[in-house]
Amino acid sequence: MKKRKGKLRVFIVVLTILLVFAGIGFGGYLYITKNYTVNNVIIEGNVHYTDEQIIDLVMTGRFGHNSIYLSYKYKNREIKDVPFVDTISVTILSPDSVRISVYEKALAGFIEYLGRYIYFDRDGTVVESSTVKTQGVPEVVGVDFDYVVLYDKLPAQDPKLFNKVLNLTKLMSKYSVEAEKIYFNRNGDIVLYLGSIVINLGREENLDIKIMNLPSILKKLDGMSGTLRMENYDENTDRVSFEPDRTQETQ
Repeated sequence: MKKRKGKLRVFIVVLTILLVFAGIGFGGYLYITKNYTVNNVIIEGNVHYTDEQIIDLVMTGRFGHNSIYLSYKYKNREIKDVPFVDTISVTILSPDSVRISVYEKALAGFIEYLGRYIYFDRDGTVVESSTVKTQGVPEVVGVDFDYVVLYDKLPAQDPKLFNKVLNLTKLMSKYSVEAEKIYFNRNGDIVLYLGSIVINLGREENLDIKIMNLPSILKKLDGMSGTLRMENYDENTDRVSFEPDRTQETQ
């Protein structure tokens, strides 16, 4: 009888402890669920996707609106199945507020190939193939490719010419020059299209100097349309030739 009573007491004590821990756990769950439900979201770094699209991507599943869960799930998480997105990170600002930081793939330019837009980075590596034409990424025209393989370097028929492309896109990024199109013509001249302005940079000589000074030159041409000739521009030249469109000349 004493052994049975002793076992019963041990059982009651263990059961009590388990119930206490279960109560604490359940209480903690209710507290976290109630107080760490996301009501405010700040999104930064997204260009290709809207805030709503990022929220739909990140805040999914049973605990998709819990700030603690999201901060652990998206801690510099690499995203593999979403075009243009490299990583996403979620930071808790307050129990009910989070910041979603989107780190997109660094795009230098794109080519149009077999009805798709092939985006490449500054090293010439294909990072995305998409049917979406992205604003702010220049199209490269005048460079031929035999084939395209995702995550491999673009196999240009003329490697020297493509190296010029990469050099130019790096300079454009460095000096914040955003062109819609980069054209390499048969004469070897580099031509940029920026809105209503066509810029003939000429050959590769003094390209760094040309791109570095281009933003300040374009400010003087605001609202105008025509061709800016910079073929002979160098560090000793403080003037450039601008040829307005004929329609603008008659206004």
